[in-house]
Amino acid sequence: METNTTTLADYLFTRLRQLGVDSIFGLPGDYNLNLLDYVEPAKLHWIGNCNELNAGYAADGYARIKGLGALVTTFGVGELSAINAIAGAYAERAPVVHVVGTPVRDSQDSRALIHHTFNDGEYQRFDRMYEHVTVAQTMISDLRSAPAEIDRVLLQCLVHSRPVRIAIPDDMVALRVPTRSLDTKISIPLPARQPKVEEEALAVILDRIYNAKRPMILVDGESRQSRTLDEVEHLVRSTEWPTFTTGFGKSLIDESLPNVYGVFTPAHKPFVESCDLVLHFGPHHSNTNTYIFQTIPPAATTVAFTATTVQIDKQIFRDLPAKLFLPQLIAQLDSAKIPPHKPDLPHPTTTFAAPSGLPATEKVNNASFWKKLNPFFREGDIILAETGTAGYGANEFVLPPRTRLFKPVTWLSIGYMLPAALGASLAQRDRASHGAKPGRTVLLIGDGSFQLTAQELATIIHHKLDVVVFLINNAGYTIERCIHGHDARYNDITPWRYLKALELFGAPTEGEYAAHAWTVRTWADLEGMLADERMAKGKGVRMVEVCMEMLDAPRVLLNLLEKQFPEKNEA
Repeated sequence: METNTTTLADYLFTRLRQLGVDSIFGLPGDYNLNLLDYVEPAKLHWIGNCNELNAGYAADGYARIKGLGALVTTFGVGELSAINAIAGAYAERAPVVHVVGTPVRDSQDSRALIHHTFNDGEYQRFDRMYEHVTVAQTMISDLRSAPAEIDRVLLQCLVHSRPVRIAIPDDMVALRVPTRSLDTKISIPLPARQPKVEEEALAVILDRIYNAKRPMILVDGESRQSRTLDEVEHLVRSTEWPTFTTGFGKSLIDESLPNVYGVFTPAHKPFVESCDLVLHFGPHHSNTNTYIFQTIPPAATTVAFTATTVQIDKQIFRDLPAKLFLPQLIAQLDSAKIPPHKPDLPHPTTTFAAPSGLPATEKVNNASFWKKLNPFFREGDIILAETGTAGYGANEFVLPPRTRLFKPVTWLSIGYMLPAALGASLAQRDRASHGAKPGRTVLLIGDGSFQLTAQELATIIHHKLDVVVFLINNAGYTIERCIHGHDARYNDITPWRYLKALELFGAPTEGEYAAHAWTVRTWADLEGMLADERMAKGKGVRMVEVCMEMLDAPRVLLNLLEKQFPEKNEA
């Protein structure tokens, strides 16, 4: 019986399309050109980036919206350009598939001294480098096992929500492989029930819940990777317990709920420590996600739910996938026994009200800017706030339902957010093509970060994406000045005429996608820009340069600055 076949490249790209990838990022190079010939025939949109690092960032941003992202680079120079982005995706659990085109097998087997190598005949160095920043890898060399290898690696990407690497030699791209595996969907397998462990864990958790006097909920970012957001929000709504998020968890639950109090900051620490039960979902305890470890809830009172474990103080219950276990917990909860806890805490919707009466000619500042900007956001927006003052300022937003916020978490590679905005916006567009409601992408980025990846603004313009850029111009690396180097030359940057970037990168000046730009120096400028119909209803790229003082920053950063110069603070 004749077996249906397809090319190896088509097999891979068909798999990616089955997993929800519609757009694929990258850059052409000697060893991936044959691969790229199959992207569009596989019904994937090729998004050519300005460099491979940006392609990796864009694939990461795409993955955080669409569930999986992918990029294609060439061997050696291309993949090493992207490795920083892949490492960030690994640290923050973004499922990215990195496809690498490698030299033909004859070159590798004969240890030929060719370009893009170290000229020593050693071809596996890059493989070994990527072992440290990916959760699974395959270097295809045997056609018989190639489909199974691709499927194995893609499954690991889904299971662990981390990047993977698939390397395909140039001479194997067009070889034929059977298509029968394509009829079987790649999906995270349902785990077998563990009745004994489940029963013991449920008994302990229910006992703690029913006997609590002052319970609360803390939502962290890895609850997204464990795919339990619906269950977590159900518990937030049904218990009505006071709920906080971390910076990583911000926007993952409805912030308009009366029992959701925003980001857990050191100011809330006395309240959290007064609670006798903390249900902590998706913990991610990096220093930058916990205010230098100040906002990790007490272990003795915490029930922590990770992707596969439940930890109660020092007791760990393993092999309990949250996606399977949380529905069991919800089903067994007796609503009549859930203790109420409605503390007298100020809600962000009142404490974060936009200030009025600001002098029209006064220069904008961090103390009020984020509050004044907050009403600009609307349901369905994706908001990206870059490392620096924007990342800290975004903690203060009270976001509409069904918005998504991405902000600095752990990797903190500055410049990430601009290409990630490209990826996220394309994910929005791809989701809309499948029936989802379209939305805007809003980028908040500092002048220093913008200079690292500015050229990807050209790709956003080229693809007619609806992206609003707020560029905070505070004359350099203000966050670094606050941490160290108040007057240091190394925290200065070359001043650019930022709004000229639209012209440089080819933005249209008329028509439906005409780009528009504003300079905001005063509160009157800000009000005028927000009221402008071109901002409210326009399409394409809209860019706002917001000029602030060099040492103006959110309070948490000013505290660091004051520690550098205590004598000035005392004065």
